[in-house]
Amino acid sequence: MTQIFNEEGFVFPVTVIRVGPCLITQIKNLQKDGYRAIQIGYSRINFSRLKKIQSIDCKKIKLPIFKFKCEYKNLDTQDYFLGQELNVNIFKIGEFVNITGKSIGKGYSGNQKRHKFKRGPMTHGSKNHRAPGSIGPGTTPGRVFPGKRMSGQLGNKQVTVLKLKIVGININQNLLIVKGNIPGKPGNIVKIQSSKY
Repeated sequence: MTQIFNEEGFVFPVTVIRVGPCLITQIKNLQKDGYRAIQIGYSRINFSRLKKIQSIDCKKIKLPIFKFKCEYKNLDTQDYFLGQELNVNIFKIGEFVNITGKSIGKGYSGNQKRHKFKRGPMTHGSKNHRAPGSIGPGTTPGRVFPGKRMSGQLGNKQVTVLKLKIVGININQNLLIVKGNIPGKPGNIVKIQSSKY
């Protein structure tokens, strides 16, 4: 993340994302697969790091091997072909995109951090500072309902941020600059999709 100034002189936060280049590795259609989608690959790897069966499959389609693959559903597959390279040129400044990624994992967290619970009193012999307190609803029904907000794993989940505005594009280095923040830490793999889908 960084920050830039607009024409009026106001500063706002932006995120710089490296987009591709990605190659289309598979095209799915209604007749064969039951739905329309394209599969793209990112980050090439060499054949020596693959199992024999994987290398045979890759040699059949005569495309390089990729470490990461992702599907984009409900697209008009007639506009794409196998082996087509996708980069930052498919986006336009001012367009809105949805970005999906895995959020930063924060480990096992308590109620105050995870659900913004209030703490108990800190003086006069209180034994309830950060404890959750009573969790049961009494004699009837005599059990804890499912979905009760308690301590547990925080973060490390798939999150989508909607309608982030594209404020800049660098074609030479395949960089996309969006207004605001995106899920995950620096270096994460994210999925970028136009907000109209």
